[in-house]
Amino acid sequence: MLHGQESLYPQKWLSKASTGERITSELRMRIISGLIESGTILSENKLAADFNVSRSPIREALKVLASENIIRLERMGAVVIGLTEKEIEEIYDVRLLIETFVFERLVKQETTELVQELSKILEMMKIAIKYKDADEFSYQDVLFHETIIRAINHSYIMMIWNNAKPVMEAFILLSMRVRLEEKYEDFTRIVENHQLYIEAIKTKNRNLMIQSLHQNFDDVQGKVEDLWMSQQMLSKGVVREND
Repeated sequence: MLHGQESLYPQKWLSKASTGERITSELRMRIISGLIESGTILSENKLAADFNVSRSPIREALKVLASENIIRLERMGAVVIGLTEKEIEEIYDVRLLIETFVFERLVKQETTELVQELSKILEMMKIAIKYKDADEFSYQDVLFHETIIRAINHSYIMMIWNNAKPVMEAFILLSMRVRLEEKYEDFTRIVENHQLYIEAIKTKNRNLMIQSLHQNFDDVQGKVEDLWMSQQMLSKGVVREND
């Protein structure tokens, strides 16, 4: 944590994290939240002093953030780039692509255990709402979707998810904190939508899944159908190839 400043990233999420990972998470949150503005010059020496660490974990953190296109590496530091609206939209495009692909695979799988696990996570989300704990709700929300993705046992899909997860996680956490303060009633809709996810997976009902995707990605609107159709065409192609 920076001296004299409250950490934006939940420390309870970092119990097994290295010093470099902790610094990466904190800097990412501060950049995405706008607390560290685009164009800001990040000095290795200054960051090392702020976090009271050597320059080694600072370099580690800056390399990760550069790979996420949040900063641009410079000699002895970096310049903050931030994320454009287009890049934020692209992040959600990736998430939507993953989830439509995963559901098409789940249609062909036994999902009883998955449904049970998702139901448990949803109950934890409800408890977090009851106690107005946005951080715990966000953690369970990410875990909910990651559990669905893990269920198809697809190593490259998991690789894509893990690469995009840190930035998505930061967006979700910041969004949920704001909603808790300004739009608490919206959590009821979020829970209902996650229940719809579970029902779609349980019944293997594509119409329910499209409905839940629309509600979860209401900012992308028509893309749901476009991406859904592309996944179905891909699935049919795979089936024909294996016949």
